[in-house]
Amino acid sequence: MAHKILVIDDSRVIRMRVRDMLPQGSFELIEAKDGVEGLDNIREKRPNLIMLDFLLPRMSGWEVFQEIQRQPDLQHIPLVLMSGRKEEVTEKITEPFEYFEFIQKPFEQKELIEAIKKAMAKARKPRPKAAGAPAAASPGAVAAGGASPEEVAALKAKVDKMQAELNQVKAQMAKLLAFVRQKLK
Repeated sequence: MAHKILVIDDSRVIRMRVRDMLPQGSFELIEAKDGVEGLDNIREKRPNLIMLDFLLPRMSGWEVFQEIQRQPDLQHIPLVLMSGRKEEVTEKITEPFEYFEFIQKPFEQKELIEAIKKAMAKARKPRPKAAGAPAAASPGAVAAGGASPEEVAALKAKVDKMQAELNQVKAQMAKLLAFVRQKLK
């Protein structure tokens, strides 16, 4: 059985390039041209690997990434984030990238294969359980403190977003401080 690789990218050229770089007969390539179509394919086709562009129409790669992270049954799928500008990714997600791999466009076949291998290794890492969340909650169950798992997930997403924004502000402050120090010399 061939492994299913989902490539979510609005560029037909990138999707075709990935198809051409993969060994023939080893993979079934599923293509999506935007985030909504990509997320639908993730849910319906359960790929063995996801290659996700960060900037997408209809639903951004960042939003698709957040949705994947909110769902424990999707978190284990190896993920390779792609972007032409790494800064776009690091503005939202701080390094080191612990559970997914990043590849900068344009990329060569060797880089692609290496990114896939690293993503597969990172996907096997155990993830910490969310604090206060039940170990195995069923849909609609109520967690400790009266919050449903959906509410806990929504709050966790908000905290993650705030942490990313805080990290961005810290980085900007560090640059500003370095600039001021440089001018004071």
